[in-house]
Amino acid sequence: MADVARLAGVSAQTVSRVSTGHPGVVGATREQVLAAMKQLGYRPNSAARALKRGEFRTIGVILFTLATTGNSRTVEAIANHAAEEGYAITLIPVASPTQDGLLGAFTRIGELAVDGVIVIMEVHLLDTATVVLPPGAQVVVVDSDAGDRYTVVDTDQADGARQAVRHLLDLGHRTVWHLTGPAGSFASQRRADAWRAILTEAGRPVPEVRHGDWSAESGYRAGLDLAAEPGCTAVFAANDQMALGLLRAFHERGRRVPDEISVVGFDDIPDAASFIPPLTTVHQDFTEVGRLCVQAVLRQIRHEITEPGTSLVPTRLVVRASTAAPPA
Repeated sequence: MADVARLAGVSAQTVSRVSTGHPGVVGATREQVLAAMKQLGYRPNSAARALKRGEFRTIGVILFTLATTGNSRTVEAIANHAAEEGYAITLIPVASPTQDGLLGAFTRIGELAVDGVIVIMEVHLLDTATVVLPPGAQVVVVDSDAGDRYTVVDTDQADGARQAVRHLLDLGHRTVWHLTGPAGSFASQRRADAWRAILTEAGRPVPEVRHGDWSAESGYRAGLDLAAEPGCTAVFAANDQMALGLLRAFHERGRRVPDEISVVGFDDIPDAASFIPPLTTVHQDFTEVGRLCVQAVLRQIRHEITEPGTSLVPTRLVVRASTAAPPA
């Protein structure tokens, strides 16, 4: 900084103000300092500034996997919105979804020096019914049932499932079969509960649930089974990847979609419109989930207050060519 000040013919304080974006520097002087910085290859020392200010401009993100569509797109949205606020993110993967694994991640987060934490907790912990986070942590939780104790942001999973099932019933289908996700998943559980509730309220038969693991392969295996069910005319898959597997299985077994059987997915991944046929699905607004997470954790960082409660991001049904009235 002293070298830049000498070359630009200004004080070190002026260089500091320019490097931090302080508005109180006239245009010509700012350009002069920036030119000196470029000539000398000067870069502000973020670590030194963090020590001086007591903030690191970094948000830690703890998660159990990046393999699922929801997690990867949520992390992308968090990173983008954090960057807009001048923050970076640090990812901390947890190998096993346990209370000890979660607390170990918070220990590592402390060593890495972050200002706040977002926990993407899409599955139930294996060793406890109730998650416990370190007291005093500035933390927001995604996709959990901990809204009575922590700030939680989630997609309105239940309403999305309700929209999917009602759409199929409104088309005239007698009932709707369901391909659910992993047993420990909060999202899978909420979608299955809503599917069952809508059928029960409508006085329709509730078929036996088929279980998948979010993968297209698990959807394919379930589809081979469902293709042999003569009364199956509509299937609600808990995500688009499993719906893709269903479409392949129905094609191989000669069950035409949507003429003989309708399929609805969940997520609205970018490729859903390019499936054959284009997939009717429930759209999740991952961008808004990420924005709300970042805004919530920044409020805690800046005001040191915790706001227990759950913010639900609305979903919407996107109707394409994979659904139609049942065969006569």
